[in-house]
Amino acid sequence: MTIKDIEKLVASDESRTLELKKTTGELKDAMHTACAFLNSDGGWLIFGVTPTSHRILGQDVTDNTKQEIARALSGLEPLVDAVVEYIVVPESNGKQVIALHFEEWVRGGAPYTYHGSPYYKVESTTQPMPRYMFEERLKEHSPFKFAWDSQIAEGYKMEDIDENRVRGAVRLGVSGGRLNASAEIDDISSLLKKMKLMKDDKLTNAAVMLFGKNTDNYPQLLLRMACFKGTDKNIFIDNKRESGNFFELLDAGIAFCFRHLNLSGVIIGLQRKEELEIPLPALREALTNALCHRSYDDPSASVSLAVYSDRIEIVNPGRFPIGITSENIMLPHESFPHNQTIAHVLYQTTFLESWGSGVKRMCDICIEKGVPVPTYHEGPKTITICFRKTKKEIAGDNHQSNHQSNHQSNRQISDNQQRIIDFCTVPRSSSEIMEMLGISNQSKNRQSHIVPLIELGLLQMTNPENPKDRNQKYIATTKVLISQNEAAYN
Repeated sequence: MTIKDIEKLVASDESRTLELKKTTGELKDAMHTACAFLNSDGGWLIFGVTPTSHRILGQDVTDNTKQEIARALSGLEPLVDAVVEYIVVPESNGKQVIALHFEEWVRGGAPYTYHGSPYYKVESTTQPMPRYMFEERLKEHSPFKFAWDSQIAEGYKMEDIDENRVRGAVRLGVSGGRLNASAEIDDISSLLKKMKLMKDDKLTNAAVMLFGKNTDNYPQLLLRMACFKGTDKNIFIDNKRESGNFFELLDAGIAFCFRHLNLSGVIIGLQRKEELEIPLPALREALTNALCHRSYDDPSASVSLAVYSDRIEIVNPGRFPIGITSENIMLPHESFPHNQTIAHVLYQTTFLESWGSGVKRMCDICIEKGVPVPTYHEGPKTITICFRKTKKEIAGDNHQSNHQSNHQSNRQISDNQQRIIDFCTVPRSSSEIMEMLGISNQSKNRQSHIVPLIELGLLQMTNPENPKDRNQKYIATTKVLISQNEAAYN
């Protein structure tokens, strides 16, 4: 680093990533800032520059100065291998500017402290990190060590466990080949120990969450269900709350879906088979995932199931695992369960798949039934999965539409249109498509690219009933997704 580099750095005001100190006499306060940089977006800490006038004065640097800086840096935990640069200020009798750069915090990394206290940046100010944020980062860094589901369930004993539920789950695991046949004759205590639902001969939170008879001490073991008239939350048709263990909540959610979703009949052989307008296996998988993978640390938060006239939304408290986003969750990925013990038991008992295949399975089911694939949205503290309903078309129109679509899809498409199809494996807005293509004319984008792809049956709107919806997005149609899914998994 040269003095020119320093001049460029200090030309702007102090910010979230830059702090100026006149001398190392402010070293203690500066280390609070260093800790904040490490817990935020990283940044530069510069000594020898006045914060107000940005004058580059430098300071005398001795061996004692360097030792003081080294001792100060040792107060940061985890240990930081910071590079300290000393830059001579021209025409200053040997005075030097001292520059330290700190890397940004990466999700999943341990939170940093200075002499035991954590700090972070709020705009350009350094502030003590709130306890909830520090604990959240600790849990994400060492998930099993701090996991809610592995903690002792205070006050619960073996008689609080529903033995019938345990036996029923074990039978499913044995028949599915995931548990040994001997598990069916084990006593309940042995079974719970083998499934890692006990610690030091005491029940864990996971044991109560899965098989507890009484969950009154766990307000987070709650499923909120509502059916609304129309597409917003203004008018309730039905509103229910159910408390209980995993199996009771799953049963309640599925029963609510049967109560408020349309059924259609399919003749198979001599029997009529009733099917929900959203495939039941996909709904069950989504609800299972929500109950399994949610964050249970906040007792005031709960999973919710909402039925609207045009969609079904399942919302659970928590965040995606590190590396997973709403944009890439439909692509092949590994499984990183938030609640490892709960997920392991549900896998053993065939209620959950491993290796992150659940989302693909839901998409495959929806594609097979001609239903739009579900979409995901991650908020600050929640994850939402949305299933869109479709209007049933009369047989003649449907046949004509499919014939026309198959005929049109044989027409040649442009390179930009192919790029859009590849880009829209998840819902994308018009502005996102324009940014991807590098164009700025919205009208031209729609008329030249989006509309022809819709007419070809290669692209569809997420809200086809309201084409001018300001939140309208576009996603590749089921026949495109089928071929892409097959390519991804072969």
